[in-house]
Amino acid sequence: MPKTSQAAGLHRASLEKLHDLDAALELMYYGWRGMTLLADEYLAKQGLSRPHHRILYVVARRPDIAIGTLIEILGISKQALNRPLNLLLERKLLTSKRSPEQHRSKQLRLTQAGQRIEQRASDHERKVLREAFDRVGTPGAAAWMAVMETIADNN
Repeated sequence: MPKTSQAAGLHRASLEKLHDLDAALELMYYGWRGMTLLADEYLAKQGLSRPHHRILYVVARRPDIAIGTLIEILGISKQALNRPLNLLLERKLLTSKRSPEQHRSKQLRLTQAGQRIEQRASDHERKVLREAFDRVGTPGAAAWMAVMETIADNN
């Protein structure tokens, strides 16, 4: 059984509701933590964390992505990207090469080791989603997707 913190065991009902949407907010927070718990434990064993996984996730789906494009997709600053990106490059989970079209731009690609780590971490999250979708059925999964798509489109 995975090791969890005492705080992870707190039930959302133990928090006072200050607004009618607090229950939905808490479900987002607790749901996210529940979905990423095993992935984060796996990443920690690899000496990595959530920001590293986010980078690996995007680069896996956009090989040869420019660093500027990665920054835009992640919605973070160049400074925020610097430390986790450098670690991934040092650990040879990513490669960086100059763009043939724009010499000032660097392109990122996963190595085999990076692919393996990204896939295993994402597999933990996909498993949680699959189990939840199976429990709520197609209408519940479609409703969740619609809500999350609407929220994501606010970006």
